[in-house]
Amino acid sequence: MHHLTDFVSLAALLVVQWCIWREALAVASRRLSRKGGRVTRVLLLAIYAGLGLGLLLNLAHMAGKVRMSARLASVSGGVVYGWLGVSAASYGLWKIFQFLSRRIAPPSFDPARRQLMHAAGGALVASPFLVVGYGALVQRTDFHVLERDIAIPGLPKDLAGLRLLQISDIHLSAFLSESEFARVIDAANQTRCHLALVTGDLISSAGDPLDACLRQLARLRVDGGIFGCMGNHERYARVEEYAAEHGARLGIRFLRQEAAALRFGGSILNLAGVDYQRSSHRREYLQGAERLLAPGALNVLLSHNPDVFPVAARKGYNLMLSGHTHGGQVTVEILDQSINPARFWTPFVYGPYAEGAARAYVTRGIGTIGIPVRLGAPPEITVLRLRKA
Repeated sequence: MHHLTDFVSLAALLVVQWCIWREALAVASRRLSRKGGRVTRVLLLAIYAGLGLGLLLNLAHMAGKVRMSARLASVSGGVVYGWLGVSAASYGLWKIFQFLSRRIAPPSFDPARRQLMHAAGGALVASPFLVVGYGALVQRTDFHVLERDIAIPGLPKDLAGLRLLQISDIHLSAFLSESEFARVIDAANQTRCHLALVTGDLISSAGDPLDACLRQLARLRVDGGIFGCMGNHERYARVEEYAAEHGARLGIRFLRQEAAALRFGGSILNLAGVDYQRSSHRREYLQGAERLLAPGALNVLLSHNPDVFPVAARKGYNLMLSGHTHGGQVTVEILDQSINPARFWTPFVYGPYAEGAARAYVTRGIGTIGIPVRLGAPPEITVLRLRKA
């Protein structure tokens, strides 16, 4: 379903590009000389050929069909997807403006006011580019600690007040440098948490600086240890084994279909982790995860994909921590409803959730994928305080 949604979204964006192409040529033919029209056509062909090549190379690199620099793959993907999204938004606003202006500005409309209206239309069309610029240059690296209380029914006495640090979706790559991620680690170390939990997507693609990411994560200062699970991008980049092995050398334990019993006072927190659960295999969600449960303990599951939460609740987990969605990454609030891409494939986009006595938390994470922009979903260093419901 996730891949089908991606395909439909991409197809829709390409249709919009075809409409933009036709309208740009029509405007050029009306307002420019024949030579100017030919020059415009050549320029548009060059631009779209470059965008098409960048898109194909990015998709082939992500699928492991083409070897290329991870930085080049990230930058080309960011440029292509950024243009597709922003130009589509601008085109949509322009068509809305044209529709409204034909109804409120008849031919007899005052020329000065008509000129003012066209200026307003131009500003409206430019606004998506300005907003995306803010999301890329400001909000993308606006790292903040967010503290949440998680009330759990039947929480063992000695686990009340336990502070869990969750870091997810780092995507250390061309659009998140090691120095920027070091700021995240420095801020996390000020929270004085008991346990650090990393819920996947350390990098974006093969060739990204995985060692640097692990090195920074190893700087986390917590008494109970650093644990994690694998995300989909570790699988895509084929670095799951490498991350687990080299992480262990640095004191980071990735739980791959295994559990660790951690004692806090007289209580046990049983921490289980699973590799990425593919949305296209929903019937196989968390197969065998019931064997990782510990009777009498607080059972906590690390799963990068939050869509498995109802299955985790049925199997008996008390708490699940996830990422994957980036909180939508680009989120718009309309009539108290959050509109973002992640809602097309899962109801578990961001924040706390409950299924009976089970609880889950989905973090917005740190980095970005595709377009290097965050809007309405700023990066998040999560601190969860456990308390009894």
